[in-house]
Amino acid sequence: MERTFLAIKPDGVQRKLVGEIIRRFETKGFTLVGLKFLQVSKELAEQHYGVHRERPFFGSLVEFITSGPVVAMVWEGDGVIAAARKIIGATNPLTAEPGTIRGDFGINIGRNLIHGSDAPETAQQEVALWFKDEELVNWQPHIFPWLHE
Repeated sequence: MERTFLAIKPDGVQRKLVGEIIRRFETKGFTLVGLKFLQVSKELAEQHYGVHRERPFFGSLVEFITSGPVVAMVWEGDGVIAAARKIIGATNPLTAEPGTIRGDFGINIGRNLIHGSDAPETAQQEVALWFKDEELVNWQPHIFPWLHE
């Protein structure tokens, strides 16, 4: 079963959108296997955004993700990475489709509410960065047979 990492950023937490965002993934039929509410350290932020280290916006990414609490999650399901990207919407909320998280709630690219892994390799790295193995719960909801062939 495929897994992905998602993080509700400080703006999503401050705007009290945590429940709405989680609801969208639960309603779609994905399984939550890891959840943390935390204040992100500078070290973790720099590791998470390491791919952008040489870009001029790196400092502002780190500053923002450490500016308030974050909800870090691991979701599981068939095609969860691609589906999560569609549920989240385009990076720039002004171009995100209505019905997506960013399309419905986003204001600008610097405050786009949520992060989602963009590929299987990235998801694996981000899950390992944010969660220890023992923090993830392997379980199957009773509704599983009603969602999957």
